[in-house]
Amino acid sequence: MPDTSYNFIAAELHGGAETRPMGFWRKLTDFITGQPDPFDCEGEDCEPGHRVDDADFAMALIGLGAKMAKADGVVTRNEVAAFQQVFQAPPESADLIARAFNLAKETTLGFDGYARRLALRYRANPAVLEDVLDGLFHIAKADGVVTEDELSYLQTVAEIFGFSAREFRRMRMSHGLVDASDPYVILGIDPDVDDNELKRAYRRMAARNHPDALVARGVPSELQGLAVEKMAAINAAYKEIRDERAAESR
Repeated sequence: MPDTSYNFIAAELHGGAETRPMGFWRKLTDFITGQPDPFDCEGEDCEPGHRVDDADFAMALIGLGAKMAKADGVVTRNEVAAFQQVFQAPPESADLIARAFNLAKETTLGFDGYARRLALRYRANPAVLEDVLDGLFHIAKADGVVTEDELSYLQTVAEIFGFSAREFRRMRMSHGLVDASDPYVILGIDPDVDDNELKRAYRRMAARNHPDALVARGVPSELQGLAVEKMAAINAAYKEIRDERAAESR
């Protein structure tokens, strides 16, 4: 049976070379460097220097990613590699993250608790929560097929994050998992919205998904290419609706 452990695949991918954590995802590992082990600490047992909220945040991200890989019952090498692409870690933090990942990937149980931690922390910043979901989609797609179990996992996480069924359909569409034929679904609006709401929805979606916005949030390069595709779809959907309405008014 092939080895799908975190450290084994990291060594194959990087050949021992250092990786560079980026932007938002660096929050996953920054607190670990030079800190006591954050995963051996609970409540009053924590020694001075522990930042429990950051430990919870890190464990939630690691747990969601690892359990995403397990959602269809089998953790593949490609899924572990995809996790490592999204959750990049400096060498000094790799052992802690590897231990947490390998423990979490044994079962999908508890993933909803991790999702609720992130939802609570970023409830005022849905763009960050969508970044997390994009990372989970990236892991789910890594082995070439997204199963019903994986889609169910993703949908449940999206619901916990506060996204509507329509918004989740838009996310699936942006990852090529549903037919991208409905411009209203792409913009996340109903067909009966007026022109002002149409324009607001377009600007909102463009601001959230523009490639520069993802770079500013520190989204890994593997996911930044998706922003270009998203923006193309958003622009095309907006143009299609405006052209259709202009034709109807004539």
